[in-house]
Amino acid sequence: MTLAFRDVACVRGGRLLFSGVSFDLGPGDAAIVTGPNGIGKSSLIRIAAGLLAPFDGAVTCEVDRALLTEASALDTDRSLVAALRFWAGLDRAPDPDTRVARAVEALDLEALAGIPVRLLSTGQRRRASIARVAASAASVWLLDEPANGLDLASVARLEALIATHRAAGGMALVATHLPLALPGAREIAL
Repeated sequence: MTLAFRDVACVRGGRLLFSGVSFDLGPGDAAIVTGPNGIGKSSLIRIAAGLLAPFDGAVTCEVDRALLTEASALDTDRSLVAALRFWAGLDRAPDPDTRVARAVEALDLEALAGIPVRLLSTGQRRRASIARVAASAASVWLLDEPANGLDLASVARLEALIATHRAAGGMALVATHLPLALPGAREIAL
């Protein structure tokens, strides 16, 4: 069970963003992707998700992945829990209702469970998006700027959630400008 990059290069708009990126993530591992704006952090996450082909090199992933981007990917007309259940129901893992309930609790969203997603604040919507990833049964979490829009308490919840995921054998690849406490995570500097 790994996510592996081998000499990966990325070209966007005819411009080489990065090249020669190689790393492996196994059970319990995490990596933080850092670098200035426009260097390709989000592109690296999209390559890991299989949404963008590398210009050069190879990516292999033997397990399911869950992706967090700027867009929440939640139906704004549904209640928070209904929107989360939709995504959890698409996973192959059993008991989506329990997975959603645990994610909602971990991100302190219980009071908002029946609220339509469109009425959530920026920070609440971000926590809801993180809950979508947490409710998935995916072994690899691909998180692009997960702390954007979060207050300090929510960042602490995010850090705890990633730590719990890793302790259970999960992996996390995180692109961020903001400091996140991910003990033992390797840095991939672009």
